[in-house]
Amino acid sequence: MESDKKSPVSDVGAWAMNVISSVGIIMANKQLMSSSGYAFSFATTLTGFHFAVTAMVGLVSNATGYSASKYVPLWELLWFSIVANMSITGMNLSLMLNSVGFYQISKLSMIPVVCVMEWILHNKQYSREVKISVIVVVIGVGVCTVTDVNVNTKGFICACVAVLATSLQQISIGSLQKKYSIGSFELLSKTAPIQSISLLVLGPFIDYYLNGKFITNYKLSSGAIFFILLSCSLAVFCNVSQYLCIGRFSAVSFQVLGHMKTVCVLTLGWLLFDSELTFKNISGMIVAVVGMIIYSWAVEIEKQTNAKTMSNVKNSLTEEEIRLLKDGIEKPTVKDIELGESKE
Repeated sequence: MESDKKSPVSDVGAWAMNVISSVGIIMANKQLMSSSGYAFSFATTLTGFHFAVTAMVGLVSNATGYSASKYVPLWELLWFSIVANMSITGMNLSLMLNSVGFYQISKLSMIPVVCVMEWILHNKQYSREVKISVIVVVIGVGVCTVTDVNVNTKGFICACVAVLATSLQQISIGSLQKKYSIGSFELLSKTAPIQSISLLVLGPFIDYYLNGKFITNYKLSSGAIFFILLSCSLAVFCNVSQYLCIGRFSAVSFQVLGHMKTVCVLTLGWLLFDSELTFKNISGMIVAVVGMIIYSWAVEIEKQTNAKTMSNVKNSLTEEEIRLLKDGIEKPTVKDIELGESKE
């Protein structure tokens, strides 16, 4: 964990890596999977390719001594991999079945979902300002969802599964790193092989069930191969930066990063894929983003308040300990006599 926290410059680099790789992979996958692109409608199998490449990078890193392997129980890795597979598969399916706009707006709903999950799992309490900001976010997301005519039943279900699984996965990333004192890349190196094997085995059958096509019947072209390789390369940076950011900060802070990605994705989706942006879509997006900004401000204020409270408690306890220590040094004989008398 200490290796993940070096300097503010590296923190900015981690955020920048996540923004660029996330926006890039969304655009690459949309071009690869859309009917107007290369119609590679095998999202689950593509995810298996992503983690296979990530696993190979992890193996090379461990072999060269760049990263060290630490112990994490197998059952926790398996449980985490199941949740993570549901998360990443649901996200890819949501991207394939929905418009770019609805896909990104559904991701915005993860912040209130993360808040509820942290309250349930860790009994985390939130201030009035935080609760108000979450309500603003929900209103903005609701406006965008209702006005997005590209929503369909299958895509909506996939988006809901993706949101729930992703929220739980991101909370678990931070919990596992703290519980076992393991770095972000080391944890990713342990989970990526399990995820890649399971997705490459089950992925083709899941894709066949969803779209009625089997990947062996797909005719690869040079353009499709290029975008598959591009998507896999971007996925490595996206996965590493996700674990890095959550390990250093929190799942909620990682979701707040979505403000920048939202604007980029919606704008590029409109420019490159002719996704419709109505006045209600734009106004709802603005309300949601404003709610996210208020949320980040409220969380920062809450964090500063808690830090001051803990500092005051720590200082008072230190003074008390010093006073008791001085009393013990000045009156050792009296205490010995009293203890002796009490025993008789």
